[in-house]
Amino acid sequence: MNISQVSKKYQLSADTLRYYEKIGIIPTVTRDSNGNRMYSEQDLNWVYFAKIMRKAGVSVNALVEYIALFQTGREQSMAQRQAILLEEKRKLEEQIDNLNEALSFLNTKIDDNAEHLAKFEERLDEKNHKTV
Repeated sequence: MNISQVSKKYQLSADTLRYYEKIGIIPTVTRDSNGNRMYSEQDLNWVYFAKIMRKAGVSVNALVEYIALFQTGREQSMAQRQAILLEEKRKLEEQIDNLNEALSFLNTKIDDNAEHLAKFEERLDEKNHKTV
């Protein structure tokens, strides 16, 4: 598969695929005689892995580190890779907590605004009754 086919299949831009290759998230892809990337099944597995890890919220930096550890030895780096994932999980949970706090604040503002508008509308209604 060429880069545009892979891009379409995985809904990742060609720039993203090139970037992932450049920083080591996916291994160097073989090129044809014209210098175009030709993705093998193994390359596609790496692209899929990168996509699902990013979708799971793993940062690019953590993913680079994770893959570098994986490539040094799957068994030897298991604990370190698990630690990376646990740290990424902690960061996501912190982000979720922050978003929930922001949402709560916004909901309060919406509720307060509705109450404020209702009071103002009462004043508008009182003025209409007084002038009639």
